[in-house]
Amino acid sequence: MTRTPEPATPEPATPGPTTPEPPRKTGGARPVAPWVRTRLRTAPGVAAAFGALVLLTAFLAAAFPRAVDAYETDGLRREIAGTPATGSMVQLTAPQAGLELPEPQRVAAMLPDALEAVHRQAAASLPSPLRVDLGRSAYGVRTGEPLTGTDRWLPRPEGYPPRFTLATQSDVAAHATVRSGRLPAAGPGVGPRTTEVEAAVTTATARELRLRVGSVLNLSDSYGTPALTVRITGLVEPRDPGGSYWSAEPLLRTPGLNALPTLPPALRWEAGLLLAPEAAPALLGTRTEAEKYWRFAPVTGTLTAADAAELGRRTASLESGPDLLRMREIAGGNAVVRTGLGAVVGSHLATREEIARVVVVAAFGIGTVAAVVLAMAGGLIAAGRTAELALLRSRGGSLPGIGGRLLAESAVIALPAAGAGLLLAVLLVDGAGGAGTGAGIGSGTGGATGVRLLPAVLAASGVALLACVVLPLRAVPPLRRARAYGGREDLTAARPSRRRTVAELTLLLLAVASVAALRRRGTSSGSSGSSGSSGSSGGAGDLLVSAAPVLVALIAAFVLVRLYPLPLRYAARPAARLRGAIGFLALARAGRSPASSTALPLLALLIALTTAAFGGSVLSGITEARDRAALLAVGADARISTPRDALPLPAGAERAARQVDGVRDVAPVRIDTLAEPGPSTETDTGTTGTGAAAELQKPVTLIGVEPGTYTRLARHLDLGEFPADALTARGQDGVVNAVASPGTAERLGTEPRRIVSSAGEITVRITTVRPHTPAAPRSEFLLVDSAALTAAAPTTLLVTGDRLDGGELRAATRDPQAGEDSKDSKDSKAGADSGASASPNQPQDPEVSLLSEERAGFTASPLQSGAELIYTVAVLAGAAYAVIALLLSLLHTAPERGALLARLRTMGLTTRQGRQLLGLEALPQALLAAGGGILVGWSTIRLLAPGIDLAQLAVASASSVGGVTLRTDGWSLGLPAAGVLLLAGAVAAGQAWWAGRRGSITELRVGDAR
Repeated sequence: MTRTPEPATPEPATPGPTTPEPPRKTGGARPVAPWVRTRLRTAPGVAAAFGALVLLTAFLAAAFPRAVDAYETDGLRREIAGTPATGSMVQLTAPQAGLELPEPQRVAAMLPDALEAVHRQAAASLPSPLRVDLGRSAYGVRTGEPLTGTDRWLPRPEGYPPRFTLATQSDVAAHATVRSGRLPAAGPGVGPRTTEVEAAVTTATARELRLRVGSVLNLSDSYGTPALTVRITGLVEPRDPGGSYWSAEPLLRTPGLNALPTLPPALRWEAGLLLAPEAAPALLGTRTEAEKYWRFAPVTGTLTAADAAELGRRTASLESGPDLLRMREIAGGNAVVRTGLGAVVGSHLATREEIARVVVVAAFGIGTVAAVVLAMAGGLIAAGRTAELALLRSRGGSLPGIGGRLLAESAVIALPAAGAGLLLAVLLVDGAGGAGTGAGIGSGTGGATGVRLLPAVLAASGVALLACVVLPLRAVPPLRRARAYGGREDLTAARPSRRRTVAELTLLLLAVASVAALRRRGTSSGSSGSSGSSGSSGGAGDLLVSAAPVLVALIAAFVLVRLYPLPLRYAARPAARLRGAIGFLALARAGRSPASSTALPLLALLIALTTAAFGGSVLSGITEARDRAALLAVGADARISTPRDALPLPAGAERAARQVDGVRDVAPVRIDTLAEPGPSTETDTGTTGTGAAAELQKPVTLIGVEPGTYTRLARHLDLGEFPADALTARGQDGVVNAVASPGTAERLGTEPRRIVSSAGEITVRITTVRPHTPAAPRSEFLLVDSAALTAAAPTTLLVTGDRLDGGELRAATRDPQAGEDSKDSKDSKAGADSGASASPNQPQDPEVSLLSEERAGFTASPLQSGAELIYTVAVLAGAAYAVIALLLSLLHTAPERGALLARLRTMGLTTRQGRQLLGLEALPQALLAAGGGILVGWSTIRLLAPGIDLAQLAVASASSVGGVTLRTDGWSLGLPAAGVLLLAGAVAAGQAWWAGRRGSITELRVGDAR
């Protein structure tokens, strides 16, 4: 028997006031060994295992808030950086000075020095956390109303003259390269009476508007009055065409065709001219309502997740609040601030809050099971030291003294382990992958990475505190009253106390309340109405709702612990009548296990298995939702079509697509989105109401398909499957049967109706209704047999296959003709080339969309991918803690089982029978945990599914996939439960093998109470 080390001699309980201080030993007497060092040397394996458990738990606890901060910060930065400059920049504008001011003052306000002074002041006065990237910002003066070019040589697509926006953009030389000529200049004395100025244009503008160095433009205002004469002095090439400097007003970079409000719509050119900054006063003499502008590009590299809510509030204040008044003090009383940044941040906050409400459920489950496993570890250590602590208590040790010593030795292990877990989390989850843009790094709340340290420190400190106190809390309370050995606490004979019954009923009420609240409100409701005001804290939502899975597992554990003795009692009686003793001994041993050591392991296993099942079902739902969204976007494994399905594909495209590697089948489709429905052929059109007639006049999407290949495609994709006879069957008088979407069927009815389209005129009758179809998965449609169309050349090819290559499909369909079709290909190309210059409908390269590429795009969002990663870790951590809980439970009774095997071997028990005995003994509790885990996981998902919507967690745009409910995933339920059974059997077999190697003498020692 291992000797318990002698404790230090306790001091007298009530030393007298005259007790002399003992003399200090100076001889060779050996001092008493320190308590903590002695304990660590006595059981180094236990200390190392406990430290490893604390390290793992502290790492997970510290990594969770850092991971959330990292993906939320990355999401905010990418969302702002990915927004067009017109939607993310802050633009401060002020009208030109009024006529009530003297002309010198009006001119001075338009000069570069005055504008630059306002620019510096305004940039410095923007509220935090908004910071400005001065290198991508600009200021100047622009015309409020464009000027019209009156020269006849300018291009006029439909007879309308082009219009020009004039701007004195600052610092053009730093953002553009002069390709020809020079930058414009302005001489002294430029003012309202100046009639001729110089300008530069980009190479794209010069190419489309037929401009060159030396061209002279005569411009007039909207009243037809001559305004300015502009001489082109240079052609420039933007150095960063996609940057904020050029994208804030795209006309300065690239001209565009603008549609006029005429019937039919007519087009005319809109372009920009870059004047010298000193030429701004010349705009005062034009009736264009010139305005001064200052455009500020936000720095995203300093923004963090914690800044999002404040950024939304301060942006709103800039547009209409106290910060706007501050801007008006700088730029003038009529200054206006416009920005789309508030809408971007508001959308981000709404999505983030929806995702956080689902993520916190996983965090709550893993946190609970981690705490229970730590409590189990402390209980296992306390159980192994029961005799030692009882001896200390019997020799005068006080409860605070014993508790303090246990706390000290726990702290020596837990604090370094928790610190190492925190350090590991800081090193591995640093948020360095965030997409930051701009300068000014370091001024954000969490630094450049946007990951805060304080939440991780608090989480790791909480784990360290729990690890320190769990051993004293489990070991000290049993020492409060001295007691003699009172026999076994058999599970089958235990009776729950009144306190336990009250606690269980209280938790039952909490579980019912949380499940009811979650089903009624869901994780995506609550306080989300104030988007952006609560930040991520609002995403945590109601903790009672988030704890619903844990509470359900807790109640199930209590119920199963109460019911567990019943089958053991009933099974023990028939087992006693059997000839063999193995079954009876196993059931008797299972029934004699202490009741106190059954509830906590079962609770840990149930919560771990429920969390793993819940997380696995969430991941499965996310995968299914993304697959469905990608399928609804493409309609097949690959989609080959002309732009907007306006023209047929080149002849031979279908044959060429079939020859590409990996292609299994191709369904040619003719799509006409502007088909016009006519009146019914069997009803009086005069009886149709005005509203119904207007509804009927709306175009429908007519789709001509080959019934055989198309129905195979729909059946393969499980997307609106229907029999081929629904299209091939013909009615009387040449009426074509059709398949329609619900909206189209409601509009057109079931009577024969004439449809006029570019593919021909047909009469259709709707006989089948389907909600979706591969050719138009997201829109209303009308499917007919392409054989009934006059022009049935396909505009789209729907391809199925494996490992399709988009480049090969594009190359094959761009030049499809080969061999005997080469002559037809040349004729087709010659015909296309002959009309290329005259017709706008010239053939264009086919567009190829791949299902795999569309599917991969859904994981690009940091919010969705980060939340998915957290749920993946939650599933793995739940499985790991389930294994640890099972091992701790088996280790708790391992010494007793070893002694039992040793005694039984002296009576003739074989090694094979020993394995059977231990396996059957562990089987009831393993079956209870596995079966209970499956039942509780399934019940939890069924109970909570109506209140959980995974749409925001799956895709960035929830409207693209609709509602995504939580569904049970069989693998997530079965695999962890099977792992529990296999692990229990493996541990039992391993212990039987190890006990056989040690021999009976080692186990059966005199004085051993096992």
